[in-house]
Amino acid sequence: MKMKKHQTILILVLIAVGIKPLIAEQAKGPGLGKAIAPEEIAQWDISVFPNGEGLPEGKGTVAEGKKIYQQQCLSCHGENGLGATGDQLAGAQMALTSDYPEQTIGSYWPYATTVFDVVRRSMPMTVPGSLTNNEVYAVTAYLLFLNNLISKDDEMNATTLPKVKMPNENGFINIYETDEKN
Repeated sequence: MKMKKHQTILILVLIAVGIKPLIAEQAKGPGLGKAIAPEEIAQWDISVFPNGEGLPEGKGTVAEGKKIYQQQCLSCHGENGLGATGDQLAGAQMALTSDYPEQTIGSYWPYATTVFDVVRRSMPMTVPGSLTNNEVYAVTAYLLFLNNLISKDDEMNATTLPKVKMPNENGFINIYETDEKN
């Protein structure tokens, strides 16, 4: 009986000693990947909000945007944004309430800042994120011009872009606003 008690104590001690490193190992994680530095997070933290929060420094004009569009966007989105292999971006003839609605930037999108955000993140398709902030502002200006939302002399930047009023701004339900009312 005494031997069995010693064996039990020895087993419990071995288990306790073996468990401690396992607990410590679990706290460290499985050892996959590496900790991300704040600078690395900043590179990916590029969200732009409807009110303009998150827009970077930079500026661009319609004329500059037209040149960049011709080089980088035309092959997919067609002349004047009328569509090709990529989506139609401008020139909607059918209203959203018609049988064949056209969801272009000018007819569908609720915020001008969304144009900037989408272009910066995902365009051009072959090398997304390769445009400078100035180039993105310029392309955004050109697209807004094609949709008759700004004049050919307007410059887009972090101050002017959020002020562009989109025709369908009230066509979406703000779920956060709805939650606050309840």
